[in-house]
Amino acid sequence: MPASAAPAADANEVPVSGPSPVKPSDFDRRSVAALVALAVAAFCYVTVETVPVGLLGEIARDLDVTQSQVGLLVTAYSVTVAVLTLPLVKLVARVPRRPLLLALMAVMIVATAGSAAASAYGMLFAARIATALSQAVFWGVVGPVAAGMFPVRVRGRVMAVVYTGGSIGPMLGVPGATWIGQRAGWPVTFLAIAAMGLVAFATLLAALPAEPTRNEHAGRGTTPDARRFALVLATTVLSVAGFFAVYTYTSTIITAVAGMSAAMLGPLLLMRGLADFGGIAAGGVLTDRSQRLAVTLPLVLLASIFAALWAFGAGPWVTGGVIVLTGLSMGMFSPALQNRVMEFAPGSTDTASAANSVAFNVGIALGSSIGGLTLTHAGAGHIALTGALFAAAAVVTSILTTDPARVPREAAGAAAR
Repeated sequence: MPASAAPAADANEVPVSGPSPVKPSDFDRRSVAALVALAVAAFCYVTVETVPVGLLGEIARDLDVTQSQVGLLVTAYSVTVAVLTLPLVKLVARVPRRPLLLALMAVMIVATAGSAAASAYGMLFAARIATALSQAVFWGVVGPVAAGMFPVRVRGRVMAVVYTGGSIGPMLGVPGATWIGQRAGWPVTFLAIAAMGLVAFATLLAALPAEPTRNEHAGRGTTPDARRFALVLATTVLSVAGFFAVYTYTSTIITAVAGMSAAMLGPLLLMRGLADFGGIAAGGVLTDRSQRLAVTLPLVLLASIFAALWAFGAGPWVTGGVIVLTGLSMGMFSPALQNRVMEFAPGSTDTASAANSVAFNVGIALGSSIGGLTLTHAGAGHIALTGALFAAAAVVTSILTTDPARVPREAAGAAAR
């Protein structure tokens, strides 16, 4: 057994105080290679999901359809993931993870290449749905698989690596794919994503262990608790709703409220993406030290900056700063949230991760719809207040999600004797 595969503490043991020190042996080369490949796979999935947004005109002209029909390619993809994640993850619960992940990547590669070869709208739509089905399962199992290759004491850092791949998708993947598509044709964009997926597939084929969850903490919740897990799901819905209530209408806020040029949207979103990247790195380290603080701190920041946006949003510097800081906040929140899910999962962590993915998509739908209602009935200036209220409610649920009782190491050792 590799050095990094030392068994984690039994899930039924009394948790002990203080984080365990990180050791060089926690990271063996094969597991690290597989982890990076999973991050690349996450990048491919996030990029391919939203890439039609940047190529609406090109795809519409080539396939002789309207731009709204091309937009439906994104909507149908997201709905498929939201609705089918939980049932599909339960369906494959007994399938060994190595062949499952390789099969998912193969479907993504073939379906994405199929998107490039589509000569009619119906063919492209079908290929996109096939990709969405594989993504629905991927997001349900990737967290436990990635965590299972490493000891529990570095789980936050491991989650940060996986979510970095997902974070870079909107920041670099979509703009890059748009640039390629506008110059070489939209099918080339899909072929480029498929090629990157093929590299990830080959790396996983060579490096992913036969039993990726050899550290048992990854298969079940470290300290299973249905009540705390329900609070984690509530925190997911509320925080994501708060973020998307504002994020969905970023363009409206910077132009109608702050009086900024629409041309500033691109640079601001790029800076937000860079802040997101830094937040993920910070959140991965913090969650290995204090999970409760790692969840609550970014939510306090989110509620505070949205309140500032509501009160002082007419100032361009305030609005620009808030947009950038949302990246830092949500970046920190992502790995901490996944770590919390795997701590309190009342059963399989695969099912728990799938449930959290569904909660995330519910939050997106709730936030964007309530944000739209706020815009219609109260005006753009009050969208930030809606986001702040959702974020504040998420702070409350995160505080209510108390840590399990912990005892000193000496007492735990005495009890064992």
